[in-house]
Amino acid sequence: MKYIGMATTPTAAAPKTTAKIQKNLYQDKGGLFVSTIISAADTERRKMSDNRNFAAMIGEELARAEAMKDRIPEVVGMLRIKSANETLIEAQQRPDPKPLWLSLWYEGEVCCLFADSNVGKSIYAVQIGESIAKTQKVLYFDFELSDKQFQLRYTDEGGNLYKFSDNFYRVEVEKEKLDIDNFEESIITNIESAALQCNAKVLIIDNLTWICSNSEKGDIAGRFMMKLSALKKKHDFSVLIIAHTPKRNQSNPITPNDLAGSKKLYNLFDSGFTIGQSAKDGGLRYIKQMKVRHGEYEYNAENVIVCQIEKIGAFLQLTPIVYSTEREHLKQQSENDLSQEEETVKELVQQGYSIRQIADQLKMSKTKVQRLSKK
Repeated sequence: MKYIGMATTPTAAAPKTTAKIQKNLYQDKGGLFVSTIISAADTERRKMSDNRNFAAMIGEELARAEAMKDRIPEVVGMLRIKSANETLIEAQQRPDPKPLWLSLWYEGEVCCLFADSNVGKSIYAVQIGESIAKTQKVLYFDFELSDKQFQLRYTDEGGNLYKFSDNFYRVEVEKEKLDIDNFEESIITNIESAALQCNAKVLIIDNLTWICSNSEKGDIAGRFMMKLSALKKKHDFSVLIIAHTPKRNQSNPITPNDLAGSKKLYNLFDSGFTIGQSAKDGGLRYIKQMKVRHGEYEYNAENVIVCQIEKIGAFLQLTPIVYSTEREHLKQQSENDLSQEEETVKELVQQGYSIRQIADQLKMSKTKVQRLSKK
């Protein structure tokens, strides 16, 4: 084989930034062959590019953000502006939130526990608080029970008192110091001061109806919740709010619409769960997860926690028994129930209520209301 031309190897003097593709021509029995050689400079550049890591790129982004500070304001009124990458880096420096109670309530959340009257909301709230108090201070704002009612609840048949954790503190209102004219504003301020002076980060408020007298009006309760959420962000509090549901049809699954104050209020909570009473056995309760921000949606309608209320020693609690589906604990509608629903819907239609209004009032889907109205 006879070479017509020799390919020359790039010398040190050749420009390093060249992207030129060199071609060698060979002759073999009258045929020409072309072989393409990528320059060493290109290969080296590609390797360097591949080795650039995420941290370096973020560094460049932060440098650009610094250079653009004159054009991008950091604060506009009540709003703070930062790049998405700055947000990620700053948030990464803080620890991930830990679960406070199962996967139902995490650190740094405003969580809601809602249920009908006399199903065990306060019992379960104290149980949650006592568990958390084993490792940190908890303030339980008890606006439901008197001190005597609380004492009787945690006394056994022999008159022995339950010994709570030293980190569990019960807070009640001094009736003679009530600020009636400015109650809701005052109670928020007092809650904040009590938490700061006790150096407590975990707050349980029992209940929303008491501290916000118009909690069933979504707009008013919403403004109150926004103030509470602002406290959470300001001091990194974790807050559990106990709330009521109006009387509900036990044939239907519990939904966000069952929270007194409408779904507008529900949307302001970071997470939420509920307690339902079993229609199969009046002594049973089931706990259903309703809203999740952290962790898994673990205790949904297909996996509720079935419990019974019992006093172990002097401690009243909800004791888990088994996992089940919610539908196993719902009331089965009779023909009479269905006829009554149909009559109620038709009566409300005749009174001029819209399908949406009827659905909200009866806690039904709009589809079901339309179906019953046409029968």
